[in-house]
Amino acid sequence: MSDDLPDQFDLVVIGTGFTESCIAAAASRIGKTVLHIDLNEYYGDVWSSFNLDALNTLLQQSNTMVRNGRFTWHDSCEESASWTREKLLEKSRRFSLDLCPRVAYSAGELVQLLIKSNICRYAEFRALDHVCMWYNNELVSVPCSRSDVFNTKTLSIVEKRLLMKFLTACNDYGEDKCNEDSLAFRGRTFLEYLQAQRVTDKIATCVMQSIAMCTPNTSFEEGMQRTQRFLGSLGRYGNTPFLFPMYGCGELPQCFCRLCAVYGGIYCLKRSVDRITVEDSTNELLLSSAGKTLRAKQVVCAPGQVPLGQLQSEVRAHISRGLLIASSPLGGEDLNKGGGGVNLLRLLTPDGQHEASIIQLSHYSGTCPEGLYIFHLTTSASSDDPAADLAPFVELLFGAQTPQQLIYSAYFTIAAPVTTNAAFTTPIYCTAPPSYELDYDAAIANAREIFGKLYVDAEFLPRAPDPEEIVVDGEDPSALNEHSLPDDLRAQLHDLQQAAQDMDIAE
Repeated sequence: MSDDLPDQFDLVVIGTGFTESCIAAAASRIGKTVLHIDLNEYYGDVWSSFNLDALNTLLQQSNTMVRNGRFTWHDSCEESASWTREKLLEKSRRFSLDLCPRVAYSAGELVQLLIKSNICRYAEFRALDHVCMWYNNELVSVPCSRSDVFNTKTLSIVEKRLLMKFLTACNDYGEDKCNEDSLAFRGRTFLEYLQAQRVTDKIATCVMQSIAMCTPNTSFEEGMQRTQRFLGSLGRYGNTPFLFPMYGCGELPQCFCRLCAVYGGIYCLKRSVDRITVEDSTNELLLSSAGKTLRAKQVVCAPGQVPLGQLQSEVRAHISRGLLIASSPLGGEDLNKGGGGVNLLRLLTPDGQHEASIIQLSHYSGTCPEGLYIFHLTTSASSDDPAADLAPFVELLFGAQTPQQLIYSAYFTIAAPVTTNAAFTTPIYCTAPPSYELDYDAAIANAREIFGKLYVDAEFLPRAPDPEEIVVDGEDPSALNEHSLPDDLRAQLHDLQQAAQDMDIAE
């Protein structure tokens, strides 16, 4: 096979998942030559989004990272059913179904990175409409803002005051290192601290399940940090502290890929690497791919795309996933005004040892046709049967759903190799698989760590200029459209023009 692909690169990245795309964009941004390849015909790897037909096809195929897949149609016997299997398949391309759905804290690592690097211009988000909790066999909206607390009908006046007092104390935590609570509860659990505040059971459930999002064993210090993280993201882009990517989470890896391509990165999909060896004389890595030998100073690889024979590793179940499509949302009208939006729910088993996150999406998220709702269920894998792992949560939420309401369900496992970078026979940096987390903090930390090892003194994803800020060699900066410039650059341009006028007067 012959192609026009160059054969020398500073960095070759194998796999276009979120973490790999962050590293590729960061390397390209600082001037490194980057080749970014993927054996799949789509971007995102296990972080991708699919239409309905494509997801069904994926679940029926053999895949290294997506395993134990199966889907079921819940056909209604009633002729009056508004949605059927045929109607859904007709609108297959209107769906954007995530393999690894996440939300982002409004002041979290992802949002800060997107703003700092200016990659935010490629992305679009929607603020979550509700953060929910399950209380007394009922789905209840958690009051997030101060106005929510005082307007909610689910809390009594006394409970509202207790909740505000508790949240204020959590927000002030850490300012005084000698604070009595800091000293008294050091080494104890966050639940013990809650109980000591004499809050009601409803408030304790609200805080543990939906604000701090912790377990009965979570330490006092970690629980306070989690609560502060929630509070610190409030009031930035909406009424809740969370954002969800429009058109699905599969858009985010592509945002970083776009930046990489802008700075010269080369992309090749449907291309795998057969073998990687080290050239002793130059210490460069030689990659055999599609009959061609590529040379690279560094290689980063996704865990599911390591060349065969490069590393013998056991693969285990890592995350159990469920994806349900229904014609009715969860909760009452208060949670789904105007046709519903994006809602988040975290559930715990009665013993508090297992948890699952549930994201409800409506057509306003750009992920499904109007009149349908997507439910993403995610939990840490306990077995190779994702349906069994999620069964307690599905029964709790959807046990009362009639066959007419529940139309489609799919279950699959995101697998992970049991290995570390130290196990490789050649110097390859292997990224971590998606972990069970609500947002992207672990993935970004993994990308930063690997990038720091590749380029020790380089900044991770410095800000990329906007097109109107770029001055081509030989171009007069004053010829730029002044009104299209940011305020700081416009002020600089005025200062330069004023200085030039002053020099003319002096002469």
